[in-house]
Amino acid sequence: MGVTENKKIIAYLAIPGTRLSEEINEANSIAVTGILNQLNVGDRDNRSSKEILLQKLREVHDKEWIESKKLAKDGTAARYLAQNGGGYTLEAELGITPNGYSDPDFLGWEVKQFSVTRCDLMNSKALTLMTPEPDGGYYVEQGVEAFVRKYGYSNPNIADRFDFTGRHLSGVLCPKTSLELVLDGFDEQASIITDASGCIALRDADGNLASTWSFKKIMEHWQRKHAHAVYIPSRSRKELDSSKSYNYCNNIRLFEGTKFIKLLSAISKSHVYYDPGIKLENASTKRPKTKRRSQFRVKSRLLEHLYDDQENIDLLLI
Repeated sequence: MGVTENKKIIAYLAIPGTRLSEEINEANSIAVTGILNQLNVGDRDNRSSKEILLQKLREVHDKEWIESKKLAKDGTAARYLAQNGGGYTLEAELGITPNGYSDPDFLGWEVKQFSVTRCDLMNSKALTLMTPEPDGGYYVEQGVEAFVRKYGYSNPNIADRFDFTGRHLSGVLCPKTSLELVLDGFDEQASIITDASGCIALRDADGNLASTWSFKKIMEHWQRKHAHAVYIPSRSRKELDSSKSYNYCNNIRLFEGTKFIKLLSAISKSHVYYDPGIKLENASTKRPKTKRRSQFRVKSRLLEHLYDDQENIDLLLI
């Protein structure tokens, strides 16, 4: 299968055992999903996706300090003045345009950048694994505004604003929201799914489900996007015009292979936790404004619990 420049999909059926099917089977490819592979087309040295990724990251590291930027949808780069430019700048260097798709970023690899003060402190940082919106519970049934009014709290420093934040650990009541993160349909002791229709949920004291993420939704997202992942620490500095520049460290970590059970087990052990940043502004007006940010996070030193294989790489040695 292939996609043309005018976004038409074309396909050709090659009979097993023919020359074409054998060439396809022997070609370097990237596992994108359980049934689809992406061919490495156009690489003269027939390098693997891993080799291409490492070479690109080495080139980014060698540039030292890179001015904050972000790619537009048409692929052009522009200065980015907000303070969260580390990820956008790395994506721009790799030619990744921001999008809402839950597919891997670069040739089948999920690229995760996180900030550090020193490159040797990469194990001390908490980083965001994924930002899936809930697909059930009060959040979906009544809407984000009603959810924040019910379970959030008035911001003590900003007038007319409600926030929904706080670190939610499995089986622990969050003092900010009075909600508990639970795994419905997962046996923590045996580490097995007991109900395929189960979910990750936020539950209040009366047993009501405030937000839910169905196993089906999260499993599809996790196994597709995190089968191959690379984590890159970066340093930042402020420039004279208050913009930022970024330096991407040479010590990175590659992870390959994962299972949904590993994610659920990590949540049950509080390695992975829910840490939202949802807010409601202009709450008393006729046109209140909501901002959604549901995120699951993990300490970088605990990443090994989520994957089958880990490789620590010094880009200066490739």
